[in-house]
Amino acid sequence: MKFHCFFEQSGTFKNEFKKLGYDAEDYDILNDFGETDHVIDLFAEIEKAYGGGSSIFDSIEDGDQIIAFFPCTRFEDQIQMNFRGTNFGLKGWNNLQKLEYDIKLHEELHLLYNAVCKLAIVCLKKKIPLIIENPYSTTHYLRKYWCLQPSMIDDDRRERGDYYKKPTQYWFLNRKPSNNLILEAIAQNGISCKDTIKRMSLEDWQITGAKTREKARSMIHPDYANRFIREFII
Repeated sequence: MKFHCFFEQSGTFKNEFKKLGYDAEDYDILNDFGETDHVIDLFAEIEKAYGGGSSIFDSIEDGDQIIAFFPCTRFEDQIQMNFRGTNFGLKGWNNLQKLEYDIKLHEELHLLYNAVCKLAIVCLKKKIPLIIENPYSTTHYLRKYWCLQPSMIDDDRRERGDYYKKPTQYWFLNRKPSNNLILEAIAQNGISCKDTIKRMSLEDWQITGAKTREKARSMIHPDYANRFIREFII
């Protein structure tokens, strides 16, 4: 059994799978952490597979599973403020600028929505077990405009050893969460972080191993990854 970690370049889940004795590899178009085993355009691979062409999905064997940390940049709450033109960064923009920006944002949203739908379709057709991760909120785009309901929602990831509360939803396709009982103490790794990453101190965001504050907010603590794998995946 091999775990294929899509859109992960930090190696966090990959390395925790390996610690637990499982083969795992990371796939992403970037390699900022030096952990990406396959530097590849996953959107292009999804498109090829959806169209019936050859792709990396052909190399996924029976028993393998995919966990996809799918890009959420156009699905989250913040993007709605950008669409409305009320984000502080757009304060000085006129309506013409905002309308042109709306077109660009919607094109990017369309691209991501098509890609996540096609990823799910490809895995359903090929019967590949798939787990998709994305932030959770009641106004998250997939929460409001997707026919698939999340299999589980983690309201406070700090309760499983992560850095931040950051509510997260997971979709399990072609399989169900394992729901194993883990009887052990949970490490307290939580970092105090308000709504904006800019309020996080230099010492705090560097703890995550990220090179910038922006990337720090998306980092996952290895303790969380390890516990999540044992509780819900294996």
